[in-house]
Amino acid sequence: MFSAIFTVPGGYDQYSGIPIYLHRNSFMVFMVSDAMSLFASTSSLLMFLGILTARYREEDFLKSLPTKLIVGLSCLFFSIATMMITFGITLFMMLRDRYHWISFPIILLASLPVTLFALLQFPLLVEIFFSTYGPGIFDKPKKWSSFEQS
Repeated sequence: MFSAIFTVPGGYDQYSGIPIYLHRNSFMVFMVSDAMSLFASTSSLLMFLGILTARYREEDFLKSLPTKLIVGLSCLFFSIATMMITFGITLFMMLRDRYHWISFPIILLASLPVTLFALLQFPLLVEIFFSTYGPGIFDKPKKWSSFEQS
C-alpha cells in the first residue's frame, strides 16, 4: 500500500508532475482507501509485534494479550477490505474507457480469497471478544437445586 501512493493509476503529467486522474472522484476514493489501508495494516503489524514482545505474565492473558489480538485482527480485516477497494477502483479507472466490462469479474474473483479468509477468521475474533469482555466463568449465575431452596 505504501508503493501505491507513488505509482498512482494513470501516471503523472510529464510537465507538472501532478497525477493525470487527480480531478476524478474515483481517484480521491483511491487515495483515501489506500491511505486507510496503509494505516490499518501498520496498526495491525504493530499490534501483532506487541503480542510477540509481551512479557507473558498471568495477568496479560486475561486482558492485555486478547485486547491486542482483537485490535490486530480488526485492523487486519479493515486493511484487507480497504486494500480490495483500492485494487478495485484502480482496475476500474484503468479499464474505464475501453474494457470496463471485464473489471467487475476480475474484482469478484480477487475478492474470493479475501472473503474466504474473513469467513474463516471472523468467528475467532468474535470468540476472543466474548471470552475477554463477556461474562467469565466465575460470573455465571449459580443454579440452585431444589434441596438448597428449601
